[in-house]
Amino acid sequence: MRLARRREGGNGVFRLSLPLPLCIFRIFAWQEHDERMNKSKQTQENTASGEPSYITGYVRYLWLEEGLSDNTRKAYREDLQRFLNFAAERGIDVLKADLAVFHDFVYALHSMGISARSIARIVSGIRSFYHFLEIDGYLPANPAVLLEAPRIGRHLPTVLTLDEVNRIEDAIDLGEPEGVRNLAIIELLYSAGLRVSELCQLRLSALYLTDGYIQVLGKGQKVRLVPLSPAAIMQLRRWLEQRADIEPKPGEEDYVFLSLRRRSHLSTITVFHIVKVLAEAAGIQKNISPHTFRHTFATHLLEGGANLRVIQTLLGHESITTTEIYTHLDLNNLRRQVLEHFPRNLPSGDDGDEAPATD
Repeated sequence: MRLARRREGGNGVFRLSLPLPLCIFRIFAWQEHDERMNKSKQTQENTASGEPSYITGYVRYLWLEEGLSDNTRKAYREDLQRFLNFAAERGIDVLKADLAVFHDFVYALHSMGISARSIARIVSGIRSFYHFLEIDGYLPANPAVLLEAPRIGRHLPTVLTLDEVNRIEDAIDLGEPEGVRNLAIIELLYSAGLRVSELCQLRLSALYLTDGYIQVLGKGQKVRLVPLSPAAIMQLRRWLEQRADIEPKPGEEDYVFLSLRRRSHLSTITVFHIVKVLAEAAGIQKNISPHTFRHTFATHLLEGGANLRVIQTLLGHESITTTEIYTHLDLNNLRRQVLEHFPRNLPSGDDGDEAPATD
């Protein structure tokens, strides 16, 4: 192989120059070498910490590529740990597990009395984990692709009546320091159908009250625009007037809902507590949470004649099948109306005068 000898300027230094194709080859070779070294170093570091590199890689994948929230990533990690413990106790290499191993794991979960709904969630996490192992090159194929989750019955969510929503709002003491804020929270949960995490993360810079809508950051870091009712806009404006007297902590200036004592944005646990206290004060016997207002928002829209696709957009559902649960709620209401008002279903003597006989 001939090497070209080239003199650099007048400093007497000579360099050996490789032909261009060979230079390119060397560059790619060194890049590949560096990648292998980095991956080997990462593996050694993770091994030293007791956690394989593909576990930390999977958690990073859930964050960077799937865009899952902190709580969802934590749940996936805990579910995966169940399987890792199961495999370790039986001396099974996770990278060599097959469908039979997965079936044994599901059977073990069932034997422990874990509900079908929880098992379905865990199975979903296993499939996600092995999908990552496949696309990241740890495995040639996903061995969990045929793993099926147990069938679970459709759970119909609790829904409030309009009267119950009004009773909860009437239970708020506007003379209390938190009263105006709490009324704005309840009205926004109901009128916009927000998730509690979306409410807590709502920013001042995302409010467009003059135009009548807000910008919501939902699951998977997806942004959607949600129109507001006049009642929600009014309560928000009242709270923002009071909020102007609060000096937020550094970094908390853009959050809409603040703790009056801590001067930082509300946590989801705080909002749960607010809803529970108000429901009890209003005499609501149902077991409700902030998410109940989201279900109520969707159900009342559907009962009012709103299109299912519109409701899907407002709720930020990725799939229409998630939104279809509200059609079941509406069908239940329709059936109840028929049972209560159709003459054939009324008690004897309540269906009016007997019709005259005809030939």
